[in-house]
Amino acid sequence: MNKKIDARGLACPKPVILTKKEIENIKEGTITTIVDNEISRDNLSKFAKSLELEFKVEEDMDGNFEVSIIKGGGDYSPSPKKVKPLEKSEEGPLIVIPSDLMGTGDFQLGKVLMKSFIYTVSETKPYPKAILFYNNGVKLTVKTSPVLEDLILLDKAGVEIISCGTCLDFYNLKDELGVGEISNMYTIYEKMKESHNTITIG
Repeated sequence: MNKKIDARGLACPKPVILTKKEIENIKEGTITTIVDNEISRDNLSKFAKSLELEFKVEEDMDGNFEVSIIKGGGDYSPSPKKVKPLEKSEEGPLIVIPSDLMGTGDFQLGKVLMKSFIYTVSETKPYPKAILFYNNGVKLTVKTSPVLEDLILLDKAGVEIISCGTCLDFYNLKDELGVGEISNMYTIYEKMKESHNTITIG
């Protein structure tokens, strides 16, 4: 079965969710999703990789992207992943940061506290599995961030640094990302759902 989904003009994570539903409905075939921005293209590619499915990306003359995900026979499920030794970055919690300030009250104090918190995380093991940034929190992952150096250290240590693409777009900061990767609400939700130890800071 081959099917096309026109997801142009749809904000993330809708293109991924629409594609996921179609993938779940077939045993084998190709689902091609058309999107009009790089963030959706990348999120669909990451989605295919997470399921260990073959995929290809093509760009047309109008700047749209066609992401084709190929599913073989059998039930819908990722193939088993190789077991690897537990690393320190996999032992810690999931940290969620929806603001560039820590707590409510004085603005400057909130900035000082957030900087101190991120520094403490970078100096304390086990490291978290991942740090999710959304809303105002994405301002902490850009090139001018006061905590960029500490986040780069964590990124190099294997901690996933994930920023909401919709939020970066809203603040016109997508091109200013200084560390980690751009993702969508589907991935953020999946990370939260999978975590048994989530710390929300804001």
